[in-house]
Amino acid sequence: MKRRISIIGSTGSIGTQALEVIEKLGDKFEIIALAGGHNVELLKKQAEKFKPKYICHNSNCHSEVENNMGSFASLKMTKAEESHKYQILHGPEGLEQICSNKENDIILVACSGKIGLKPTLTAIKNGIDIALANKETLVMAGDIVMAEAKKYGVNIVPVDSEHCAIHQCIKDISKVDKLIITASGGPFLHKSIEEMKNATVEQALAHPRWNMGKKITVDSATLMNKGLEIIEAHHLFGFDYDDIEVVVHPQSIVHSAIEYKDGSVIAQLGLPSMHIPIQYAITYPERYEGIKSKSFSFAEIARLDFEKPDYEKFPTVKLAYEMGKLGGTATVCLNAANEEAVFAFLDGKIKLYNIYEITKKMCDEHNIIKNPTIDEIFGVDKEIRIKTKEFITNL
Repeated sequence: MKRRISIIGSTGSIGTQALEVIEKLGDKFEIIALAGGHNVELLKKQAEKFKPKYICHNSNCHSEVENNMGSFASLKMTKAEESHKYQILHGPEGLEQICSNKENDIILVACSGKIGLKPTLTAIKNGIDIALANKETLVMAGDIVMAEAKKYGVNIVPVDSEHCAIHQCIKDISKVDKLIITASGGPFLHKSIEEMKNATVEQALAHPRWNMGKKITVDSATLMNKGLEIIEAHHLFGFDYDDIEVVVHPQSIVHSAIEYKDGSVIAQLGLPSMHIPIQYAITYPERYEGIKSKSFSFAEIARLDFEKPDYEKFPTVKLAYEMGKLGGTATVCLNAANEEAVFAFLDGKIKLYNIYEITKKMCDEHNIIKNPTIDEIFGVDKEIRIKTKEFITNL
């Protein structure tokens, strides 16, 4: 039987690669819905090619994107497209409708930002499995999301290469002592702190290994992406923060590892391509020959290097550990402040190192709510974003 899937964030980096994976897998999938953000033309092309039952646009919550958003409905349809009847949905309400549709066997949540949280919870409450590529869902509300998944018997399979690797390694979680998350180190691994402080946007976006969206690429440059992944891993696998270790691995071949109680370490290796973890997540527990499948050659790789993170140059990792241990809305504050600071850096308003300084200031001043509701989480998120923007404006 075909697996029925919807993709939230189909026009982004993960979404477009997921559609490449699905196309390669031929008749194994039926696409129920596609939801995209600002790239309306690409969403239209995807609709023409994959013929979903539903299309949702304007799902990106970033205000600058919304201001530039055109109307999908105003675009002229081809005859072939007109003959394929689908329903056009809009905004967050459209995402909720998609994630309430029990035709879905699985939903790939691949959008960026807080907009992924409510649709994920909706899908869980409707008993639909999740392939999760949205960091904010667990960083903002990991306790709530994982409790709901357990309540409704829903599988959450991670798409991030690191968490996907851990998911593949673990057979009996009760016998695992430690999670080891690898980090490429980004474009400034071998640069000085001064070089990093004076880095341009172009330099920050020049990742040596991975092709990703701008926001996550900047997070990779500061290593905040690794901090957020630590928080995700804590929620996904239920490990204390002291039992989650980060190690820098420039080649990005070992995607992560686990250490068992007897000292044995099992790692997952593969080429640095997101096609592989995306395919694993949406086909789990099955495995198929995929778009990037080929025999792995240790001889061609030749060497694998590992080192401890430099917390003086990359203090964001340490900050993420601290906020994760504090719990509650501490991680909501961390995520919101960092995201607004990253947007300001991309807009040329601040320097790269200011991202950490601004995020830390917001975290230091935040009054943590220990067991927040979803409404309180979104309230804190909004409050921190306003404060961060005001602080940046007054710099």
